[in-house]
Amino acid sequence: MTTSLSLSSLLDLGDEVARPAYARGALSPGIVHIGVGNFHRAHQIVYLDRLFNKGIDHDWAVIGAGVRPGDAAMRERLARQDWLSSVIELDPGGLTARVTGAMVDFTEIDPDGLVATLKRPEIRIVSLTITEGGYYVDATTGGFDAGHPDMVADAGQPDRPQSVFGILIAALRARHAAGTAPFTVMSCDNLPENGHVTRATMLGLARLIDPDLAQWIGANVAFPNSMVDCITPATSDRERQLLRERFRLDDTAPVVCEPFRQWVMEDDFPTGRPRLEEVGVEFVSDVAAHELMKLRILNGGHAAIAYPGALLGHHFVHDAMSDPDVAAFLRHLTRREVIPTLAPIPGVDFDAYFQVVEERFANPEVGDTVPRLCLDGSNRQPKFVLPTLRDRLRAGASIDGLALEVALWCRYCAGTGEAGEAIEIADERRDELRERATAARDRPQAFLEMVSVFGDLAADPSFAGAFAGALAALWRDGVRGTLAAYAGARVSG
Repeated sequence: MTTSLSLSSLLDLGDEVARPAYARGALSPGIVHIGVGNFHRAHQIVYLDRLFNKGIDHDWAVIGAGVRPGDAAMRERLARQDWLSSVIELDPGGLTARVTGAMVDFTEIDPDGLVATLKRPEIRIVSLTITEGGYYVDATTGGFDAGHPDMVADAGQPDRPQSVFGILIAALRARHAAGTAPFTVMSCDNLPENGHVTRATMLGLARLIDPDLAQWIGANVAFPNSMVDCITPATSDRERQLLRERFRLDDTAPVVCEPFRQWVMEDDFPTGRPRLEEVGVEFVSDVAAHELMKLRILNGGHAAIAYPGALLGHHFVHDAMSDPDVAAFLRHLTRREVIPTLAPIPGVDFDAYFQVVEERFANPEVGDTVPRLCLDGSNRQPKFVLPTLRDRLRAGASIDGLALEVALWCRYCAGTGEAGEAIEIADERRDELRERATAARDRPQAFLEMVSVFGDLAADPSFAGAFAGALAALWRDGVRGTLAAYAGARVSG
C-alpha cells in the first residue's frame, strides 16, 4: 500500500523517507523562483530544506512561478500535494528519499498575478531556471537580442508583459515607484557568467521601455553569478514506479537526481540572503574560475560522450561510459586539451574533479540518457566546447580532440548511426543541421559555415583542417576506429 504525498500524510510515511523537521506553518516566503522544474527541486529546494531543518532562516521559503504552459501543469501537480516534493538520490551504494517542504506556494500562471507577488516587500530574491536558451542572447554578437519578437512585444506593451524579463521589469518599476527596495535576480541556469547575462538582458529590455528605469535597475539591482551542478534526469513512469515500490510513496511529480550537488555563488545580495553556507553552498567573490571548470570539464564532457555514444547505439549515459572507446576519448580529450585551458583555483585539483565527473557519468542508478545529452547541440556547442577550442587555437596548441568532438556532432547530425539506424535530432535548427551535415561529407566547410554557431571559426585554417580530417576519418574508419586513433595518439601542446 502506498501513501499519497500531502501535508496531512507526512506522519504516515515510513522511516526510510526523510521529511521536514520544521513546521510548514513557521515558514514565510522570501524567494520567488521562476521555472519550477526538476533541477530546481533537486538543487535549490534541497539546500533550503536542509537549512530549514537546522531551525534557521525560516523567512526564506519559496513561492514557485512560471510563464509557460508546462509551468501550469507543474503547478497543478504540486498543488495536489501542498507544494511538497519527493527527491530520490540515486546513489549506487543505496537509494535514499526525502520529502522537501521549502516551497510554500505557487503563483497562478498569469503575468499580472506574478507581478503582484513580485511587488511584495518580503520578496528579496527572484531566482531563475528558464533554460540556457531563455535569455534572449543574440547568437552572432553574444549580446542582447533586441529584435526577438518577445522583446519587441514587451517593449511595445510594457504594462502587459509576457516574458520573464518583461515581468521582472514591471515588478521592479512598481517597487521603485512605491519606494520598496529591489529584489536580487539570481540565475541558476547553466550559462557562463549567468548573472552578467541576466543583467544584460534586463537592462537591454529596460532601455527599450524606459531609459531612466534601466539606469535605476543598473545602479540598484544585483545579479550574482552562480555555478550550479546536480545531474537531474527527467521524470518518467520509471521514477514514479521506483518511488512507489521502494518507498511506498505516491507523488505526481517526483524528482530523481544523483547524490552529488554543488553550488558556488558570488556573495552579492543587498537585501539579504539565507545562510546557505551552513548547508554546503560556497560563497566567493568571483565565481568565474569555478564556473569555467564545470562548464568545460562536466558540460563539455557531456558533449564529448553524447555524440559517439549516440552513434554507437548507446541509450544510457552509464552504458556509453562503460564503452572503452568512448571513455578513453573523454579521458584523453579532457586531460590533453581541456584541463590545460583552465587557470589554477586555490585548493582545487582539476584531475581529481574530473575523476569525480567520470564516476558521476558512470553511475547506473541515475539512468541519464544519451538523447538528453544530445539535445540542443547548436546552442550547447558554442557555450561548452567552442570557447575551449578558441583558447587552444590562441595558444597555438593541439586541437585534434576538440575538432573530433565537433566532427562527431556533425556526423550525428547527418541523421544515421553507425549501424544505419535513423537518429532523431532534437534541435531548433534540426533541418539546417541535417542538410549541412550531409553536405559536409563531401565539403566539410558546409557545416562550419553556420555563422550563428561557429562565428569566425570557419575561417581558421587550423580548425578547418583538423575538422575536415576528423570528419573524413569518421566516414572512412568509423567511430570506433577514429576514437581509438585519437586515444592512442601522442599529442603535444
